[in-house]
Amino acid sequence: MNREKTIIRTSVIGIIANILLVGFKATIGFIAGSISIVMDALNNLTDALSSIITIIGTKLSNKKPDRKHPFGHGRVEYITSTIIAALILFAGGLAIYESITSIVTYFSSGDKTLPEFTIPSLIIIGVAILVKVGVAIFYKIQSKRVHSEALKASGTDALFDAILSTATLVGAIFAYTLGWYVEGYLGIAIGLFIIKSGIDVLRSSFSSIIGERHDSEETKSILADISSVSGVKGAYDLIIHSYGPNKYVGSVHIGVDVGLSAKEIQIIERNIAALMASKYNMFMTVGIYADNVDGKLSKEIRYKIQEFMKNNENILQMHGFFVDEVQKFCNFDLVFSFNEKEPEKRIDEIRNILEEAYPDMTFYIQLDRDYSLS
Repeated sequence: MNREKTIIRTSVIGIIANILLVGFKATIGFIAGSISIVMDALNNLTDALSSIITIIGTKLSNKKPDRKHPFGHGRVEYITSTIIAALILFAGGLAIYESITSIVTYFSSGDKTLPEFTIPSLIIIGVAILVKVGVAIFYKIQSKRVHSEALKASGTDALFDAILSTATLVGAIFAYTLGWYVEGYLGIAIGLFIIKSGIDVLRSSFSSIIGERHDSEETKSILADISSVSGVKGAYDLIIHSYGPNKYVGSVHIGVDVGLSAKEIQIIERNIAALMASKYNMFMTVGIYADNVDGKLSKEIRYKIQEFMKNNENILQMHGFFVDEVQKFCNFDLVFSFNEKEPEKRIDEIRNILEEAYPDMTFYIQLDRDYSLS
């Protein structure tokens, strides 16, 4: 599957559908004298614009890496979804403004003239709603296939446009059958709904730009795969950075037997890098922990650390444990949950306990956060 071609093809289909809807709705709106239908047509025009933005963003995100952007341009897609979110907010605000204007105009006019609809025009609006729902579903399906935030945002926009069009149709039916004016009030309600949707899309795109925790199930799979490589005694400190959909750079520490040669370690590292590149499309760097837990002193110190951890639920893991009895030092890493507000204080507490028990030893404790463990 060519991701870029899928996104562009989906966007082009959306552009064509929206341009056709603009033509139909604008014609009906001007003939009937309905401001809500004219604004609905304008909203479809902004949808076509969002699809054009998606195409441009996809093209830019697939530019090759360069000296200034060595990890590529994949994050442009997150910026694209932010722009689309702004368009959604604009559409919602415009819907509310025009609805209020319509209400004021209706009640301030002497004759309180209602829009003049016909049965064919109502049928066309109904068909337009079905088309818009189909476009929204199509966008959502394709966004899941290719993991595109921009297509997802466009799908959300299309869905709420269908809801707005439904409100317009309901208002038209009331005007046609009962002579009631309701489209302005419906427009305000739907406009508020659209604004909420825009805020949700904006929050999601900002979260991707800031940097989110990697998918937990895939993280577990990655750690399991690395741990299964011959010579690896454990995988820790997995950190994954996203540079766009399906473009990742990661780092991990592995535990190995303290007696391995540099050549043997390099073979392990190369096997891990090749596995990550082929299976996860990820550039992975590997750090090494040489574990030595067999000595009497090592076992004693490790036991004290584990006892301390039992009384501190926010300490999730201890790894990278190493004791040098000749140089008189011990180092290890502690992984803290983000629920722990004072991890440095907890580290000082365990260091004091260990230094009191082993005054001739120096303890180096590394603070790690729960980047991907839970």
